Amino acid sequence: MSKHLKNKDIYQFARYIAVGVLNTLVTLVVIYACKSWLGMNIWVSNALGYIAGVINSFLWNKIWVFRSRDTSYRGEALRFAVGFAVCYCLQFAVTWMLNAMIGHMQWDLTSSFTISGYGIATIIGMGVYTIANFVFNRLITFKAS
Repeated sequence: MSKHLKNKDIYQFARYIAVGVLNTLVTLVVIYACKSWLGMNIWVSNALGYIAGVINSFLWNKIWVFRSRDTSYRGEALRFAVGFAVCYCLQFAVTWMLNAMIGHMQWDLTSSFTISGYGIATIIGMGVYTIANFVFNRLITFKAS
């Protein structure tokens, strides 16, 4: 493989990011619908939203991002869940460490917008999660694709 990223790799990562955006919307809509329209408990609504988001993410990543031809969903679904857990723990650890170092700080970016150390730590943690999860899914979850 070339040392440089190929166009297909860039397009695959762009599709992965698009699925992440869609996944966020699905999660929020389900949480809002369960809480506001169905009157469910906020924590049940939150759990259902994330379950819907993970299922949505798995299906779009399998079919569209990584274009898996594996007809058995069970193995890929299990690897996907493990990847989610591993990458979430990595994200949590990075966010926790950075927050311990800079969480007490805050920066006034404009007169009406301030960002805290926790906010910076969260953004960096999300970036770590996104890249780690993409690599995990590409190399492990959907490796045969």
